[in-house]
Amino acid sequence: MDDRKVRVRFAPSPTGFLHVGNARTALYNWLFARKRGGALVLRVEDTDAERSAPKFEKRLIEDLLWLGLDWDEGPDVGGPFGPYRQSARLEIHSRYARTLLASGKAYRCFCSPEALETERQEALAGGRTPVYSGRCRSLSVMEVQDRAAAGEPASVRLRTPREGELTVEDRVRGMVSFDLSLVGDPVLVRSSGRPAYNYAVVIDDHLMRISHVIRGEDHLANTVRQILTYKALGFPLPEFAHLAMVMGEDNTRLSKRHGATSVNQFARDGILPSALFNYLCLLGWAPPEGQEVLERDTLIRLFDLDKVSRSAAIFDYGKLHWLNRQHMRRLPTRAQAEHVLPFLQAAGLLPAKMTESHWDWLLQAVDRLGERADTWTDLAEGFTQLFAFSLENIGPQERAELRGDCGGRVIRAFAARLKQIPDLDFAAFVEMAKSIQAETGCRGRDLYHPLRLALTGRGSGLDLDNLIPLVESGARLDFPQPMKSCSARISEVLAYLDR
Repeated sequence: MDDRKVRVRFAPSPTGFLHVGNARTALYNWLFARKRGGALVLRVEDTDAERSAPKFEKRLIEDLLWLGLDWDEGPDVGGPFGPYRQSARLEIHSRYARTLLASGKAYRCFCSPEALETERQEALAGGRTPVYSGRCRSLSVMEVQDRAAAGEPASVRLRTPREGELTVEDRVRGMVSFDLSLVGDPVLVRSSGRPAYNYAVVIDDHLMRISHVIRGEDHLANTVRQILTYKALGFPLPEFAHLAMVMGEDNTRLSKRHGATSVNQFARDGILPSALFNYLCLLGWAPPEGQEVLERDTLIRLFDLDKVSRSAAIFDYGKLHWLNRQHMRRLPTRAQAEHVLPFLQAAGLLPAKMTESHWDWLLQAVDRLGERADTWTDLAEGFTQLFAFSLENIGPQERAELRGDCGGRVIRAFAARLKQIPDLDFAAFVEMAKSIQAETGCRGRDLYHPLRLALTGRGSGLDLDNLIPLVESGARLDFPQPMKSCSARISEVLAYLDR
């Protein structure tokens, strides 16, 4: 197909938050359009009035933009083939339904929901696939007119072949065949006047000149009904590509029980948009050069829809966090600090109004703490060891170590030397440790681990060559939660030992 005619769409329903499976669908559409020089249309399918809400549409657009996607036409940017909200297209759908009725390719169905449910249950009880029997298919024109005039509710059904096979080529799944005897006559317009999904999507895709329909494989079963509708209306078919599902590591459909699943939650958990963008690209497709940490321009250049796997994609949170760390490390220190600052302010560690001194300290802290973090929330958590000094939560083994022979002597010797040094830095700490070793005879773990416990209140964490300068400079700043200097920490430890 001519590249200039490529038009794809992402058509979500605003009934909840954007799931990463749907985000991947949007991303693959975006990559395909950008690589082929085509257009991406955002169409909001909001005809489910009970579940759709403006707040979800707003959140949807915000999440897509956060992820780094844009679109050429949509409800927020307009375009030549609008409106781009399905609820504003009802008259268009009705007009084509009237055309199908007039041509005899569709008919009115007066079957009540109760009658249809009875028919369905009887089929299931008989071991048959529930398919509409077509009982209203042969109603006379006069009877239809009389019942409609009497106000009897009626849906509109498509008149379809009762047997045979329909085959379509799918860009991901290859040749796919459907048994027409299992389709029945699908509803085009409900008795309420609302169009059915499989009908409205055909009208909208045709009028918006969609050339490729790229969507999840959960829509594969809908394809046969949509193709039959295309044919009834005399519309040319788009190309179809159905993406395999995104699964949890237990091979069940990804859900909240596996962890975060919405784009918004990943953002709140401290994942970079570039990292999630990168990772979603790899869910079902592998770059030919074997690279994994990739930027958008490279992904556009390498992406190939025909190389997308038909196997289910497994969402690996560990892999996402690893990728996120790589993307974090690529950022300059200032950018990292700007990303983590809102998390630190939300935790009450840094002030809402940052001074130049606060920024200088934050840049040093990010530079020293960043190597250990997989997410911004991880990095923010690393800051707590600088602020939250306490001996209350250490375990019995650490308590025994502090009160042990070497522990007590090392800490008292360190406290005595601290009184003689107004500004402790790591170089001074090293010299002090050497002299304490000579004085006490304690060395190795017996020397350094009690000092770590005394300065951090933890058995492990940030190396002391990084911690000491940050604590000493931080103790001189005004924070919402004041930071204790090394001497203040040692004083608390001495009080603990003297109990």
